[in-house]
Amino acid sequence: MDTTRQGAAVNARGIGVKGPRGWAFRDVHITADPGALIAVEGPSGSGRTCLLLALTGRMKLAEGHATVAGFPLPKRMGTVRSLTAIAHVPGVADLEPALTAGEHLEEQALLGRRMAGSLGARLPWGRRYKEATRARVEAALTAVGLDPATLPKGLRTAVRDLERIDALRLSIALAVMHGPRLVAVDDVDLKLSEDERSLAWQMLRDLALHGTTVVAAASTAPRDAIVVRTTPAATEPAASPAPTSTTGTAGTTDIHEEEAAHALAEARRA
Repeated sequence: MDTTRQGAAVNARGIGVKGPRGWAFRDVHITADPGALIAVEGPSGSGRTCLLLALTGRMKLAEGHATVAGFPLPKRMGTVRSLTAIAHVPGVADLEPALTAGEHLEEQALLGRRMAGSLGARLPWGRRYKEATRARVEAALTAVGLDPATLPKGLRTAVRDLERIDALRLSIALAVMHGPRLVAVDDVDLKLSEDERSLAWQMLRDLALHGTTVVAAASTAPRDAIVVRTTPAATEPAASPAPTSTTGTAGTTDIHEEEAAHALAEARRA
């Protein structure tokens, strides 16, 4: 994983996603520098996932203006997708319970770009290719703090046998393996203990400190993040809160849960 690449700046003004059944979210404002930690805070079903997919070019904006790494959305959705990655998104980026951690990592490594250089470096059975793949996997595991020695069967541990915090780490390791400039992580605190939540957020802070912009959705956001709050459609949106840092402002969204489900289906087809 290339940790020297600059993260992606995120700028959004009044963005929203709309489909046949209404708005998934709208009127979101974000300003964040490269390497920022952005936390999308709100209850489950409040449109957090749709916002993550929109910011990574996997869901088309219907209103407002946004740029990620300087590329405008929705005009450059394909470019933004190539610069970003998603993790732990239900129905879009799921781990396969029957596969082992090692199998997931190997598959992700094979999906990446071939090393430039000699033929032996590009062929899957070449020694240099195997060495590069091993190094890429190890770097990704280190980035998320996942030590195979702590797993029941090391990298041969099936996903279904992983603790939730380790499954989250694995999902993020897969996302960061090929050096995205921005990674979006859904449901960071889902069914985690208080201590595990602290570990998860520290992992994301560390990724941001190393230069990768992180956008993470959770029911409760840490106060040191740039916070964007979402609200269910059944409630009145709260007044826009004050900026939580010198590099970001927060907005509120108006969510339609049924439309969010429709938008997720569209994202899976993208």
